[in-house]
Amino acid sequence: MVENHGGPILNYGDRFSAEIQLYAAAGYIVFYPNPRGSTSYGEEFANLLFNNYPGEDYIDVMDGVDELIKKGIAHEDQLYVTGGSAGGIMTAWIIGKNNRFEAAVVAKPVMNWISKTLVADNYFYYANSRYPGQPWENFDTYWKFSPLSLVGNVETPTMVMVGMNDLRTPPSEAKQLYHALKLRKIETVLVEIPGAGHGIAAKPSNLIAKVANTLAWFEKYKKEN
Repeated sequence: MVENHGGPILNYGDRFSAEIQLYAAAGYIVFYPNPRGSTSYGEEFANLLFNNYPGEDYIDVMDGVDELIKKGIAHEDQLYVTGGSAGGIMTAWIIGKNNRFEAAVVAKPVMNWISKTLVADNYFYYANSRYPGQPWENFDTYWKFSPLSLVGNVETPTMVMVGMNDLRTPPSEAKQLYHALKLRKIETVLVEIPGAGHGIAAKPSNLIAKVANTLAWFEKYKKEN
């Protein structure tokens, strides 16, 4: 299972993660990479995605998957992918770029940078830093980096998950993916968690709901050894 972190200017490290431990306890080998654009490798590394996101971080994640398969740790026909926030963006990007995964769970994503930039609680920050110019001035760039631009390629069964009180990546973003997949007749389900904001797992009951739904979706598409 690939678990993509949020941010993207964040990192995974040697610290406790209840979600990852629960996935491991369920029998999954969990790969939680720090691709370019993550912190913990210096300022230059963290800034590699500036005005170019998502992009080459996708290459890093998939290179990691290939290496795990090469080493016999993972198996090509038993791959699953998930992530929330920036991790949800990467998960949606991955399934738009390839069909190698048996199933995906896209949590609290940005699907469309044009709509996200103008409705999120931090709209002023994004409108002045994510890409050059405003959405109406630089439409092509905002759209090029939107996972929704790749949705016509998606064949992976995909659960979409979002907190109903999320102001950072509003439910309208998750619904764009869900509705697009429904229109394309791709297997999908939308999980809306009542009372949850952007940090879905901040409340123990919401953490349980998030993990339980994720595992149930992956188990549905798990191949027998």
